[in-house]
Amino acid sequence: MFAVLGPLYRRVSRKVELNEPIEGLSIGVRAVLDLLRAQGPLTVPQMGRAQALSRQFVQRMVNEAAAHGLVEAVANPAHQRSSLIRLTDDGRTVIDAVITRESALLKRVGGDLTGADVERCVRVLTRMLEVFEDVDVN
Repeated sequence: MFAVLGPLYRRVSRKVELNEPIEGLSIGVRAVLDLLRAQGPLTVPQMGRAQALSRQFVQRMVNEAAAHGLVEAVANPAHQRSSLIRLTDDGRTVIDAVITRESALLKRVGGDLTGADVERCVRVLTRMLEVFEDVDVN
């Protein structure tokens, strides 16, 4: 499994980077936008934990996204010093376009794979992520 995950991750990352001129996104900013799209407003530390990335890296990606008007900081009623980061309308438009394009690309993988095959794969990968949950990424 590990022999497949590394090359797959690097190739998918490279594909995202090659498409960067379309939306102007780095893979890190894309990850932030995708997470906010899926989960709604989050703090930088929450995003770091969810993505197994350092808080510092996520902050740099949030700063980059904010500089392009894709995200904005808003008051966090649960914590005065840790703002919530949310997508702007432009950010939602950009990440929706990325997801649409990537979904079309992923359909090419299909072949004889069934929805159940994909669900099983996601279940295995999710379980692997849980097994390595204790690994410190900071």
